[in-house]
Amino acid sequence: MKLATFTKSGRTRIGIVENGEILDLTVEGPFPVDMIGFLAAGETALEAARSIQRKSTTRIPLSSVRLEAPVLNPRKFLALGGSYRSHIAEVAHLGIPHPTNQTWFNKQVTCINGPYDDIHFPRVSPTLDYEGELAIVIGKKGRHLQGAAARAAIAGFTVCNDVSVREWQRRAPTGMIGKSFDTHGPLGPWIVTADELPNANNLFLKTWINGELRQNGNTDDLIYAFEDMLAELSTSFTLEPGDILSTGTPAGVGVVMNPPQFLKVGDVCRVEIEGIGFIENHVVPEP
Repeated sequence: MKLATFTKSGRTRIGIVENGEILDLTVEGPFPVDMIGFLAAGETALEAARSIQRKSTTRIPLSSVRLEAPVLNPRKFLALGGSYRSHIAEVAHLGIPHPTNQTWFNKQVTCINGPYDDIHFPRVSPTLDYEGELAIVIGKKGRHLQGAAARAAIAGFTVCNDVSVREWQRRAPTGMIGKSFDTHGPLGPWIVTADELPNANNLFLKTWINGELRQNGNTDDLIYAFEDMLAELSTSFTLEPGDILSTGTPAGVGVVMNPPQFLKVGDVCRVEIEGIGFIENHVVPEP
């Protein structure tokens, strides 16, 4: 299923996307109106939604709704650095060492942005960059997850742009401030459930800036398996339904180009992942 959060007539709720239309789950049964509540309801809610999808003929044209970030208020929004072999190779000349372990950082949840909403060009720095990424959405609460249990905790996948202000990213080893400017976490356009993406470890990931292909990677270039990512994190803390784990970016980011090609006001950034869809965001001046 493609699970979306959308707004129509001033009301935000969840639905299933299919063939250019959306099925509003909140009018079809006693479903939560938010994605975290739906995911927390577990397999029972998923099976009920699948049953309604098969039977219901009530649909809304996708063009008549506003798609929001699939998870609007996750408890955690984490991202993994240095996880693609191609990206590690391209930054080697900058003196950035090959990580010997998974290197996670926080993106503050206030940076979350819709799949087609504007990205703000920051007043404080011109070093605005893009990072197209595949993001995991957690569906089950868990700690010390390993193997099959880790796989079962993944609700599905979505597209992320880990927008970065490079100058501010370098202010601290965590990179957190430069990764967390408001609007710098576009997500979407929906969650594709894990059962429909059995090959999530072999998906093409592409990023275009103003129609120019900048990133052309594949998730088979990831150093770490998804299960290992969840195992690493859940060793320390509990993962919860709705948590977003962005899995890193392949080669092609603007900061490593010669000269660097940072985003500018007026640019259009499109990130597309095979089997999921695309997000597309315009860069506008920070209000």
